Amino acid sequence: MAFSFCGATVAHAADDSGATLLHAMFQDHAVLQRDRPIRIWGHAQPGEEVRIALAGARARGRADETGRWEARLPALAAGGPYTLVATASGGTAQTVDDVLVGDVWLCSGQSNIVLQVHRTLDSRAEIAGADNDMIRMLTVGETGSVVPLQTFAEPVRWLKTNPETVRDFSATCYYFARELQKRIDVPMGLISAAWGGSRIQAWIRDDALRTTGDYDAELDVLALYADDPVAAVADWGGVWAEWWRGRSDVAAGDEPWNPAAAAGADWREAPRELGAWERWGVPELAEFDGMVWYRTTVKLTAQQAAQDALLALGPADEMDMTWVNGRAVGSTYGAGDAREYRLPRGLLREGDNVVVVNVLDTYRDGGLAGPASRHALRFDDGSSVPLDDAWRYRVVPGVDWPPRAPWQSAAGLSTLYNGMIAPIGRYDLRGVVWYQGESNTFEADRYRGLLQALRRDWRARFGAGLPLLVVQLPGYGMPATQPAESGWAELREVQRLTAAEDPLTGLAVTIDIGDRYDVHPPNKQELGRRLARVARHVVYGEQLPPSGPVPRSATREGEAVVVRFGDLDEGLVAYGADGPIGFELCAAGAGTCRYANARIDRDRVTLRAPSAPAATRVRYCWADSPICTLYDGTGLPAGPFEMEISVAP
Repeated sequence: MAFSFCGATVAHAADDSGATLLHAMFQDHAVLQRDRPIRIWGHAQPGEEVRIALAGARARGRADETGRWEARLPALAAGGPYTLVATASGGTAQTVDDVLVGDVWLCSGQSNIVLQVHRTLDSRAEIAGADNDMIRMLTVGETGSVVPLQTFAEPVRWLKTNPETVRDFSATCYYFARELQKRIDVPMGLISAAWGGSRIQAWIRDDALRTTGDYDAELDVLALYADDPVAAVADWGGVWAEWWRGRSDVAAGDEPWNPAAAAGADWREAPRELGAWERWGVPELAEFDGMVWYRTTVKLTAQQAAQDALLALGPADEMDMTWVNGRAVGSTYGAGDAREYRLPRGLLREGDNVVVVNVLDTYRDGGLAGPASRHALRFDDGSSVPLDDAWRYRVVPGVDWPPRAPWQSAAGLSTLYNGMIAPIGRYDLRGVVWYQGESNTFEADRYRGLLQALRRDWRARFGAGLPLLVVQLPGYGMPATQPAESGWAELREVQRLTAAEDPLTGLAVTIDIGDRYDVHPPNKQELGRRLARVARHVVYGEQLPPSGPVPRSATREGEAVVVRFGDLDEGLVAYGADGPIGFELCAAGAGTCRYANARIDRDRVTLRAPSAPAATRVRYCWADSPICTLYDGTGLPAGPFEMEISVAP
């Protein structure tokens, strides 16, 4: 059973009344992981014995007091198709046909791994030629939950690859498996569990998030939300308010949600049609990404104020924090989602009631959907009062992202782990492809601990030796004309360092296959090739450089700085010039970097610049969308990096 409140799914994991004998992962056309004992589970009547048969092997399990049972079959080599049969002692039986045994991959992250095959390069030909019975695909529906789910909130299906089924499947996941299968000739099972715009925090279990030490207050609110959403929202309002008061540009006593606060000259009248503020004709909002306050007043009778009520708002692009009469009543992430917030009894009053909505937008259009009459208070007697009095607005200068309500689906804490990873159970995997980070580029300082926490957490669920293949963020935006600081570059460096510290983590460098005009680059075929190469090294033990030239050291030699590279395949080359571009020499502080001239000598790049004698670190391709020209002889790029300079012995 589940219900929606404040934009989240609150699920009660113990309700398995609609479950089949076998868990939903075990369906026709499924792929099971080869060379490992096979865990099978499902739901039966409490105390029932369940017998399992597959490929001549048999096993038994018994349902516990909640009806859950589990059995293990011996490991099988790659092969099939097989038939899986489950029979309960009470007479219930289930048969699953066309089961293959091979390698199973989980593909997860945000929109660049969601991106479907039909949105990639040459998609018509790719779709028409997709006919591979040895690649099977399963997509987990987008589901956020504040508690871990035992099974999927939406039906899932294993599908054989053909032109009809591949069109809307994850392109990265499919092209990766297709390329890998050229070398690893076994069936491939692909599980896509991803959500566009999601932050990494949403994919990590609550206990694992607590180990980072950064989210205890939010996680406490999340735990309360599962039992008492109204109280949790009020508590969250206090957390949000403390963040607001702590902003350096907020004056003492500035509380826009407070109904007693005066609406000064900085509050202006909004158009009655509301909608995207970029279209209001206000110059400062024409290309504004940031935060805007909205405020209106609604007059109620005593009879109306005494009823249970719901605040209904149209969509807010992309996140709101909403108050009524000074009390926080809800917060939702999602540009296309209408808001419905249940109000606690006694909050409304006869006469004027003040509704305040803070809207944060980080990309393209932003604002509260209109017209004003679209927003209303709805009462339990079926009547409603539109919020069509004049709305006023106030622009918040600067960019300083607020904390996200922990129950928000793609931007919350643990919500997507609970709703999309937990239902997979402990299904055995060969490895994970992780493509995420665009939504965390403003907090690269936290991302390393978060990526480490995700790796530990998913290994606790799927196995201690679970390989993780990380896609480094590609370039996006216009190229820089001068060295500058970059949140995208900082996050790429965190991805590089986190991969380098663990032998079962690999990094696919994509800096050269981004699209400066599109945050979703369409060349997922090349990404699939690079991921397959990383997998061949990290997972299958092939002795080949996995992802292009890797910096090993940076040393001072006279008035020059020399960077040595390893993992070379056919040496270093520079495209389009005598030497590679994109290198910077920097002193310790921000704003001290200067471009350097570079020259290749075998496995070394020698850097010279007037700033070289004072430099303490070297950076390469350090920008949101850098131009990078250093490759190896096979066409793999050297990835972005930052490195301290040492003195040659």
